[in-house]
Amino acid sequence: MRRSYHKRHEFLIASSCFLATPAVALAAQAYEPGLVKQLLSEGKTVFVDYTIERCTACAAQKRTLARLLKENLAHSEKIEFVTIDYDQFGRGGLAKELGRIVVGTSSKQIRALLDTALSAAMAA
Repeated sequence: MRRSYHKRHEFLIASSCFLATPAVALAAQAYEPGLVKQLLSEGKTVFVDYTIERCTACAAQKRTLARLLKENLAHSEKIEFVTIDYDQFGRGGLAKELGRIVVGTSSKQIRALLDTALSAAMAA
């Protein structure tokens, strides 16, 4: 990634085990190789959700995230969500990471992560 990009171009949130249900629930795009780089090159802020289908904490995170997105529509309007199947693609170094939650389900933690993403998206 080139250094001339603004913070929002470099932003990526990675969370192990984040969504356990289909990507449609949060209007997230299903990961395909190259998708994250494409979105970043378009100047978008990307929130990457690593999911494992059998993960019960992931389901709890999904419910919390869905509730928080309803509370602040700016998150879903300014941030692109991408769901990555951890079993299929594993954790690769996709871009600069500004935050991470691993199996955490706290509203406070997830809200802070969303707010960090929103701040990066608003920086120009």
